Amino acid sequence: MKQLVCIVLALALWLLLVWSVEWYDLLAGLFFALLVGLVLSDIYPDHPEAVFHPRRIFWALVYIPYFFYYVIKANLDVAYRVLHPDMPIRPGIVRVRTELRSSLARTFLANSITLTPGTLSVDVDGQELYIHWIYVQGDTEQAHTEQIVRRFERLLKEIFE
Repeated sequence: MKQLVCIVLALALWLLLVWSVEWYDLLAGLFFALLVGLVLSDIYPDHPEAVFHPRRIFWALVYIPYFFYYVIKANLDVAYRVLHPDMPIRPGIVRVRTELRSSLARTFLANSITLTPGTLSVDVDGQELYIHWIYVQGDTEQAHTEQIVRRFERLLKEIFE
């Protein structure tokens, strides 16, 4: 089943990229989709068809503007720190803990943190993430987790778990 879903998604991506339904484009797309499906389906997540559940799609659509809000907010914060005469930064690497169980959800969390200016995911070790933060606030792992992880975690749980 994983191979079939991988082949269908690879073919769909191919058709979106070439934007053509000529027979030779379909044939080339099918060839490459079969190749990708046979070679890469082992690293594909378990039960990929679950991604297309309407509830998950709804929460993904909710997550997109929610994520962009935090990206814009963080951009303004970093711009303030760069333009401020005293450049108020307190950089450091902090350890945070996530409740997300699936590796795909943790990957999305780490990428969301990295794409938010001022934070960078350095390492993921099981349920723990190590984050480089431009302005470390708080002194405990719990405080860091609340400020960095929890805002994304709730919605990512709805999407991936």
